[in-house]
Amino acid sequence: MGLTVGVIGLGRIGGFHADTLTALPMVDEIVVTDANPAAIAATTDRLASARAASDADAMLNAGVDAVVIASATPTHAALIDKAVTAGVPTLCEKPIALSVSDSAAVVARVGDADVPVTIGYNRRFDPAMAAARSAVAGGELGFITTVRSTTLDPAPPPAEYIAASGGIFRDCAVHDFDTVRWLLADEVVEVYAMGSNQGDPFFADVGDVDSASVLLRFAGGSTGVVSVSRYNARGYDCRLEVHGSKDSVVAGWDPGTPVRNLQPDCGFPASAPHGFFMDRFAAAYRAELAAFCATTIDPTPTTSSACTVHDALEVALIAEAATRSVATHRPVTVDEIRDALVPSAR
Repeated sequence: MGLTVGVIGLGRIGGFHADTLTALPMVDEIVVTDANPAAIAATTDRLASARAASDADAMLNAGVDAVVIASATPTHAALIDKAVTAGVPTLCEKPIALSVSDSAAVVARVGDADVPVTIGYNRRFDPAMAAARSAVAGGELGFITTVRSTTLDPAPPPAEYIAASGGIFRDCAVHDFDTVRWLLADEVVEVYAMGSNQGDPFFADVGDVDSASVLLRFAGGSTGVVSVSRYNARGYDCRLEVHGSKDSVVAGWDPGTPVRNLQPDCGFPASAPHGFFMDRFAAAYRAELAAFCATTIDPTPTTSSACTVHDALEVALIAEAATRSVATHRPVTVDEIRDALVPSAR
């Protein structure tokens, strides 16, 4: 018998997860729910292996073996608590909660529970980024001088989304922060960020920026450089560079990389640019869900790329430090944020 997996939230990413789960050989059935009954009906009509649940409580009482939380961010913390209380392994899309303090409270409640909780940072399952991490861990690059992570969206999300997103560092750059921290297996100790607004004024109206760059100082001496923007009309650009004393590697440079190469007699990149994050990372999302389901079947401890709640809290602290750095025009240590926002941090 295969797994019965619940999916809470059937928007853009939740619908994609529902489709992906039904295609996994280890999954027999999915149970779906959403605040919008029409979304539930549309999913059960589309997917033969899907059945409906009226709400999260009904789903967790329906015999699910695991649950994927893809609902709105304000619901994440309560749903993680419900799933862990019910003893159901959980994968929740980022972030844990809207604030660092609320995230820390969730970690305090469930971080050491026997029920596994994974936070959805899919780039850990991108084959090239995973290979870069292996190269770093294996010493192939020597000591790491610089790691660069870039995320450029082709166009801004709706203004309503931006207003509730928490800002570009908490919403977008967190993926980069998680990637570089995971890749180096090292902690960020200091953050210096700057941002600008040259596009639509609604970013400034809600205290956000539309483009930003962040310098990260790691405990081991490496430097991280993160670049993010809501404006990159050529396409969705997400790539990684790792520079070491012995060698350098890149990930995300493929035929669909959305850049226009001005080097004479060079045809790279040769394909249509990536247009959307779900296009660029479709395989990574599938690998993440497959790994989650496999761990649900066999929880024997193994080396895993999954992001834990403890990892996700560290990423939230980095994002908060970047947000404060832009506001105060100075470097901000992660411990400054931890001391201010995480109860009993010391």
